[in-house]
Amino acid sequence: MTPFGEKLRTLRSERGVRQKDMAAAIGVSAAYLSALEHGRRGAPTWTLIQKIIGYFNIIWDDAEELARLAEASHPRVKLDTSGLSPAATELANLLAENIEKLDETELRRITASIRAALNQRP
Repeated sequence: MTPFGEKLRTLRSERGVRQKDMAAAIGVSAAYLSALEHGRRGAPTWTLIQKIIGYFNIIWDDAEELARLAEASHPRVKLDTSGLSPAATELANLLAENIEKLDETELRRITASIRAALNQRP
């Protein structure tokens, strides 16, 4: 599951909305919506994000958060470290080879550390 898929499922659950009903309302198939939620599809288009925001009547910060989650929800990430330092290549390969071995606490800790290094908000 991707961050966007997790949020989408939470929104539907909190509002008691079935996938089938939501899919029909925003103009996609229930199978596609399910694939988005389970991370079997890449990040949704900006147009679809806007339809989802409108469907749930999401405003301001919550809408920005949903869009940010969509950006961070590409399930098949590719990194090109050509031209970067050996340390960058080592980090990319270390994550690629071992990410499934990390638990949620470790993943959140590493993510927070990288964000802090980049001076980004959580």
